[in-house]
Amino acid sequence: MSNPTDLSPSERRLAARRALDDLRDDRDDHALVRVRCGRSHHVATVFDTAAGAVYESLIGPHAHGRRDYIDEAHHADRRHIRFVDLLDGDRYTDDVLSAHCECGDHELSRARLRKAVDTHERTIQLG
Repeated sequence: MSNPTDLSPSERRLAARRALDDLRDDRDDHALVRVRCGRSHHVATVFDTAAGAVYESLIGPHAHGRRDYIDEAHHADRRHIRFVDLLDGDRYTDDVLSAHCECGDHELSRARLRKAVDTHERTIQLG
């Protein structure tokens, strides 16, 4: 794979999505950092992949666990957007990453997530 600094933002996100999809059912075994809000909702995860550290967050309503139902009104829109990107970028890459949980939207810092990966911090609890 090319150096992340040589890729455009769309190419970087495509490479991240492919690397994450290659993990298939072993995704949980490759989780480096999990981000949770103050109410313990899942916000985002950083995974170890062949392309390097990959960030993923589901933007929009989603369930708390694999067998839970989405907390939403009857006939509500159940679609969500999967935001995936390589954690590393160049100096022009925006530090802010979009994230979401049932509490609402969040903005996470690439630098903070990179520090968590480097120091082997397994969970980031948002305030």
